[in-house]
Amino acid sequence: MHSISLIVATKDRPDDLVRLLESLRRQTVGPAEIVIVDASREPVEPVMAKFPQLNIRYLRHWPPSAAAQRNAGISACGAASTLIGFADDDTTFEPHAFAHLLDFWNHTESDILGAAFNIRNYPDRGSSFLKHSAFSNWLGLYSCRPGSVSKSGWQTVVPELAENTFVDWLPSTAVTFRREVCMQNLFDEFYDSYSYLEDLDFSYSVGQRGRLVIVAGAGYSHYPSSDGRISAKLFGLYEVRNRLHFVRKYSLSKARCRLCLAIRWTMTMIAGLMHCDSELLRRACGNLCGLTSRASSRSNNNVLEIAGR
Repeated sequence: MHSISLIVATKDRPDDLVRLLESLRRQTVGPAEIVIVDASREPVEPVMAKFPQLNIRYLRHWPPSAAAQRNAGISACGAASTLIGFADDDTTFEPHAFAHLLDFWNHTESDILGAAFNIRNYPDRGSSFLKHSAFSNWLGLYSCRPGSVSKSGWQTVVPELAENTFVDWLPSTAVTFRREVCMQNLFDEFYDSYSYLEDLDFSYSVGQRGRLVIVAGAGYSHYPSSDGRISAKLFGLYEVRNRLHFVRKYSLSKARCRLCLAIRWTMTMIAGLMHCDSELLRRACGNLCGLTSRASSRSNNNVLEIAGR
């Protein structure tokens, strides 16, 4: 029978963390242990005292980095757990979520290496040429299949699914992997500071060796917090820097990737100008810095220097 060590990387979100732990307290069958890896300015350790029923291990980590915090959590997990999971601090789980997930793991094949929970409140972001065009799918820029990774290095989202579904990658918002996979395959700490795409990188590499699946009955909800976010310009730069790193790392198509980035930049610029949205315009500015910088995917220090100009 499987058991789960659940790692939660957190930063400056004590209220979100309380809601997450309350949902874990209500599980009919929960994780064997919860490893909180805290990079908050003010430690959130007092939150742990509110949940004496939960087996919580608390770690301080500095500097903040979701990838590095998760790696620290992997090292701290107890030896008894057969599965290692990850949850964002702004998620909550349905009461039977872990029971459904563990039931899946206890009756699945050995080539399944990762299984994720099924999001119940994925936002409808509308359609776009890039994401829903048969032409872009034919070119290998983007796919309409949930959870796929195209030749361009762009992934499709994983919305709520009606049945268990095999995918190319798994979001780290709420996910589990076999313990040995995590021990052999740490998160790439290139994705430091704002760890955009670190879950795509990690799970895609696992998916090269085995199958990944979304478990339909294991429901959770994600309530993205506004706390701890970076500026729109810096996010725009990380969009480019991290995407190019992922494409180079897995020998995907740099030409297709840059075409997608150019299309994404054009769409952001048009939306920003049409709606007089300064945040979108700053994001587009960050994209442009990344697209024109040869160092965009190689040096975090150069990225920060460029974004500050």
